[in-house]
Amino acid sequence: MADRPLALATIPGDGTGPEVTREAVKVLEAISKLEGFTYEIEELDWGGDRYLRTGELIPEGGLDLLRTKQAVFLGAIGHPDVPPGVLEKGLLLQLRFQLDQYINLRPVKLLPGVETPLAGRGPDDIDFVVVRENTEDLYCGVGGYLKKGTADEVAVQQAIYTRKGCERCIRWAFEYTRKRNSPKKTLTLVAKTNVLTFGHDLWWRTFQEVARDYPDVKTDYNHVDACCMWMVKNPDFYDVIVTTNMFGDIITDLAGILQGGMGVAAGGNLNPDAGGVSMFEPMGGSAPKYTGTDQINPIAAINAMAMLLEHSGQPAAAARIEKAVAHVTGTKMKSQAAGRMGYGTAAVGDLVVEALAQH
Repeated sequence: MADRPLALATIPGDGTGPEVTREAVKVLEAISKLEGFTYEIEELDWGGDRYLRTGELIPEGGLDLLRTKQAVFLGAIGHPDVPPGVLEKGLLLQLRFQLDQYINLRPVKLLPGVETPLAGRGPDDIDFVVVRENTEDLYCGVGGYLKKGTADEVAVQQAIYTRKGCERCIRWAFEYTRKRNSPKKTLTLVAKTNVLTFGHDLWWRTFQEVARDYPDVKTDYNHVDACCMWMVKNPDFYDVIVTTNMFGDIITDLAGILQGGMGVAAGGNLNPDAGGVSMFEPMGGSAPKYTGTDQINPIAAINAMAMLLEHSGQPAAAARIEKAVAHVTGTKMKSQAAGRMGYGTAAVGDLVVEALAQH
C-alpha cells in the first residue's frame, strides 16, 4: 500500500504572506516529485481580510479542522487596518495555545552568501538553535487594569510557569541536543535567576534535575543579558539554547539579524506529542508595504517548508531543500533584503526549484 499523502493546511495570511506561501508550495510540489511522496493541501483564508469582512479570527470548527492535519504552514499575519494585537493574540497565540504547540524551534544558521553584521564571521561561526517554551510566561494573558485611563491607573501582567511546562520543554531540548549533528553537544539554559527568583528558579531546578538523565549532554547557564552579549561576541560558542517564552521571543529576533535578517529566518511551533499538529512559518512578518511588488524574499518561507518536511517524516526532502537554498544564496542572490535580491520573489522560488533538480 502506498504511503498516505501528507495532510497539510496553509494559512497564507496577510500582506506578502500569500506571495511567500506560493513559493514555498512551489518548492514542496517540486521536491515531492523528486522524492516520491504525495501531499494534500487545504488553504484557509484566516487573517486580517477575513476578520475585517466577518469579524472572525478562527471560524467555528477551525481548530478541529486543523487537528485533522499533520502540519500547518503559516505565511504571515499582520494587517494595517486591524489594531495591533488582535491578530497576534486572537489567531497566532490561540493556535499555539489551543494546539498545545509548546516548543518554538528556531534554527539560527548563516547561509553561504548571506551577510551578517558581525565582522569576520561566516557560516561556520553561526550555527545554533534556540528552543523556546511556547505556551506559558507573560503570553498567557493573565492580568488586568485598575482605574484604567486615570492618573492612578494600575496594569498587571502576570507570568505563569508550571513544572509541567518547564519540564516538557527542557526535556525536549535535551533530546534535541543529543540528536543534533554537532560536536559541542551543549545545552545552555537562558533565564534571569538572580532577579526572577520564583519562576526562573523553577526553570533552574527543573533544568538541573532533567540534566541527570542526559549525562552525555554538556550543560551551561547564561543570564539573558549575558546571552545577548555573547551571541554577538561569540556566536560560535552556542549549540542549543533553551529558554522561556518571553526571553526566547527577544533573543530569536537578535539571532535572526545575526543570520542575515528575517528574510531567511524560519521557525516551527511544535506539538511533538503523538498526533500533535505543528505549525511552521517564516519569521519576517507580513511586510504590507511590499504586497504585490514581487520584491519580498521567499527564502525564509522555503526554509520553513523544509522544517515542516523534516518534522513530518520527510527528512531527505528537507535536507535536499536546505542544500538547494544554500546553493541559491551562495551563488545567485545579491542580497537578502527586499527589493535588492537581484531577482523577484517568484524568480527566487524558481531558482530553488532548479537547484533541487541539480543537487
